[in-house]
Amino acid sequence: MSQLGTGCEEVTTKPLVGIVGPCSAGKSVLARRLRAAGYEVREIRQEHSVTPTMWQRLTHPDVLIYLDVSMDVAAQREGLAAPSAWWVEEREFRLAHARQHCDFYLDTSALAPQEIFILVHEFLQSWERRPTGGTESENGTLGHSLL
Repeated sequence: MSQLGTGCEEVTTKPLVGIVGPCSAGKSVLARRLRAAGYEVREIRQEHSVTPTMWQRLTHPDVLIYLDVSMDVAAQREGLAAPSAWWVEEREFRLAHARQHCDFYLDTSALAPQEIFILVHEFLQSWERRPTGGTESENGTLGHSLL
Protein backbone atom coordinates (compact mmCIF):
# COMPACT_ATOMS: atom_id res chain seq x y z
CA MET A 1 0.00 0.00 0.00
CA SER A 2 1.21 3.53 -0.68
CA GLN A 3 0.86 6.54 1.53
CA LEU A 4 2.02 10.11 1.09
CA GLY A 5 4.90 11.11 3.32
CA THR A 6 5.60 14.54 4.78
CA GLY A 7 7.11 15.78 1.52
CA CYS A 8 6.32 14.91 -2.06
CA GLU A 9 7.89 11.47 -1.80
CA GLU A 10 5.75 8.36 -1.82
CA VAL A 11 6.14 6.01 1.14
CA THR A 12 5.46 2.38 0.33
CA THR A 13 4.26 0.07 3.07
CA LYS A 14 3.79 -3.62 2.65
CA PRO A 15 0.37 -5.17 3.28
CA LEU A 16 -0.55 -7.13 6.40
CA VAL A 17 -0.42 -10.72 5.17
CA GLY A 18 -2.54 -13.44 6.75
CA ILE A 19 -1.54 -17.06 6.16
CA VAL A 20 -4.10 -19.79 6.76
CA GLY A 21 -4.40 -23.47 5.92
CA PRO A 22 -4.34 -26.96 7.37
CA CYS A 23 -1.58 -28.31 9.59
CA SER A 24 1.69 -29.08 7.79
CA ALA A 25 0.91 -26.92 4.76
CA GLY A 26 3.99 -24.75 5.37
CA LYS A 27 2.50 -21.71 7.11
CA SER A 28 5.23 -21.22 9.73
CA VAL A 29 8.16 -21.53 7.32
CA LEU A 30 6.50 -19.18 4.82
CA ALA A 31 5.72 -16.66 7.58
CA ARG A 32 9.38 -16.59 8.70
CA ARG A 33 10.59 -16.07 5.13
CA LEU A 34 8.05 -13.32 4.41
CA ARG A 35 8.98 -11.51 7.64
CA ALA A 36 12.64 -11.69 6.59
CA ALA A 37 11.57 -10.07 3.30
CA GLY A 38 9.98 -7.18 5.21
CA TYR A 39 6.33 -8.21 5.38
CA GLU A 40 4.11 -8.00 8.43
CA VAL A 41 2.65 -11.50 8.69
CA ARG A 42 0.04 -13.20 10.85
CA GLU A 43 -0.12 -16.98 10.97
CA ILE A 44 -3.79 -17.68 11.45
CA ARG A 45 -4.48 -20.86 13.39
CA GLN A 46 -7.97 -21.15 11.90
CA GLU A 47 -7.72 -24.94 11.81
CA HIS A 48 -7.97 -24.92 15.61
CA SER A 49 -10.99 -22.60 15.82
CA VAL A 50 -14.61 -23.70 15.95
CA THR A 51 -15.65 -20.32 14.50
CA PRO A 52 -15.09 -20.33 10.70
CA THR A 53 -14.82 -16.52 10.51
CA MET A 54 -12.30 -16.13 13.36
CA TRP A 55 -9.54 -15.26 10.87
CA GLN A 56 -11.45 -12.10 9.92
CA ARG A 57 -12.35 -11.10 13.45
CA LEU A 58 -8.86 -11.32 14.90
CA THR A 59 -6.50 -10.51 12.06
CA HIS A 60 -8.12 -8.28 9.39
CA PRO A 61 -5.37 -9.03 6.84
CA ASP A 62 -4.95 -6.91 3.72
CA VAL A 63 -4.08 -10.11 1.84
CA LEU A 64 -5.10 -13.65 2.78
CA ILE A 65 -2.89 -16.51 1.57
CA TYR A 66 -4.32 -20.03 1.79
CA LEU A 67 -1.74 -22.81 1.80
CA ASP A 68 -3.20 -26.26 1.22
CA VAL A 69 -1.69 -29.73 1.41
CA SER A 70 -3.08 -33.18 0.71
CA MET A 71 -3.93 -35.22 3.79
CA ASP A 72 -1.43 -37.93 2.82
CA VAL A 73 1.43 -35.45 2.39
CA ALA A 74 0.47 -33.73 5.66
CA ALA A 75 0.62 -37.07 7.47
CA GLN A 76 4.01 -37.77 5.90
CA ARG A 77 5.33 -34.33 6.94
CA GLU A 78 4.17 -35.00 10.50
CA GLY A 79 5.64 -38.50 10.55
CA LEU A 80 2.26 -40.23 10.86
CA ALA A 81 1.29 -43.53 9.25
CA ALA A 82 -2.11 -42.16 8.21
CA PRO A 83 -3.95 -38.81 8.21
CA SER A 84 -5.60 -37.75 11.46
CA ALA A 85 -9.35 -38.33 11.60
CA TRP A 86 -10.10 -34.70 12.55
CA TRP A 87 -8.47 -33.33 9.39
CA VAL A 88 -11.69 -33.83 7.41
CA GLU A 89 -13.59 -31.57 9.83
CA GLU A 90 -10.71 -29.10 9.77
CA ARG A 91 -10.87 -28.77 5.99
CA GLU A 92 -14.62 -28.96 5.43
CA PHE A 93 -15.78 -26.76 8.30
CA ARG A 94 -13.03 -24.80 10.00
CA LEU A 95 -11.09 -23.73 6.91
CA ALA A 96 -13.81 -23.52 4.24
CA HIS A 97 -14.65 -19.84 4.85
CA ALA A 98 -11.02 -18.74 4.74
CA ARG A 99 -10.41 -20.74 1.58
CA GLN A 100 -13.47 -19.19 -0.07
CA HIS A 101 -12.24 -15.68 0.77
CA CYS A 102 -8.51 -16.04 0.17
CA ASP A 103 -6.66 -13.78 -2.24
CA PHE A 104 -4.18 -16.49 -3.20
CA TYR A 105 -4.55 -20.27 -2.98
CA LEU A 106 -1.54 -22.58 -3.24
CA ASP A 107 -1.38 -26.36 -2.92
CA THR A 108 2.00 -27.02 -1.33
CA SER A 109 1.88 -30.83 -1.54
CA ALA A 110 4.57 -31.11 -4.21
CA LEU A 111 6.50 -27.92 -3.40
CA ALA A 112 9.66 -27.25 -1.42
CA PRO A 113 9.65 -24.34 1.07
CA GLN A 114 11.72 -22.13 -1.26
CA GLU A 115 9.27 -22.75 -4.12
CA ILE A 116 6.35 -21.80 -1.87
CA PHE A 117 8.10 -18.58 -0.85
CA ILE A 118 8.92 -17.64 -4.45
CA LEU A 119 5.34 -18.16 -5.67
CA VAL A 120 3.76 -16.28 -2.76
CA HIS A 121 6.33 -13.48 -2.92
CA GLU A 122 5.69 -13.03 -6.66
CA PHE A 123 1.96 -12.84 -5.97
CA LEU A 124 2.45 -10.27 -3.19
CA GLN A 125 4.63 -8.13 -5.44
CA SER A 126 1.92 -8.15 -8.13
CA TRP A 127 -0.72 -7.42 -5.47
CA GLU A 128 1.27 -4.40 -4.29
CA ARG A 129 1.49 -3.07 -7.87
CA ARG A 130 -2.21 -3.41 -8.65
CA PRO A 131 -4.22 -0.24 -9.23
CA THR A 132 -6.03 1.12 -6.19
CA GLY A 133 -9.26 -0.80 -5.86
CA GLY A 134 -7.71 -3.83 -7.51
CA THR A 135 -9.39 -6.16 -9.91
CA GLU A 136 -11.52 -7.99 -7.45
CA SER A 137 -13.60 -10.99 -8.36
CA GLU A 138 -17.25 -11.42 -7.45
CA ASN A 139 -16.43 -12.83 -4.02
CA GLY A 140 -14.19 -9.86 -3.18
CA THR A 141 -10.84 -11.54 -3.69
CA LEU A 142 -8.21 -11.16 -6.34
CA GLY A 143 -8.95 -14.73 -7.24
CA HIS A 144 -5.44 -16.01 -7.97
CA SER A 145 -4.87 -19.70 -7.59
CA LEU A 146 -2.03 -22.07 -8.23
CA LEU A 147 -3.08 -25.68 -7.97
